[in-house]
Amino acid sequence: MAAATPRQLLDAQGFLHAARIREGGRFSIGALARSASGFAVGIGLYYFGQQYQEALGIRAPEIQTVSWFAVTLIGVAFFSGRFASWRLLDQAIAVLVLMGIAWLMVRTA
Repeated sequence: MAAATPRQLLDAQGFLHAARIREGGRFSIGALARSASGFAVGIGLYYFGQQYQEALGIRAPEIQTVSWFAVTLIGVAFFSGRFASWRLLDQAIAVLVLMGIAWLMVRTA
């Protein structure tokens, strides 16, 4: 699978901060602003990045979307700092899922 792109990293930040908007029972405008900024810039880069997926022969919207979400999820896990605390089995499953997505990218391209 390709390396994480800035759009996926920004989306990961958007999701990470979205989870913090109501943390502790209080509404956080700062977390909302960081989340919205991450999503806004990330989706703009997503549209821009479509040409590169096309150039790689990845034309199926299902595969484009699942690869985008997979890398975004990994970004959330790493940015939150929780991936390292996952059990080894859970980390192995995550790697297997990524390998499955990579398989689909190659097979459907």
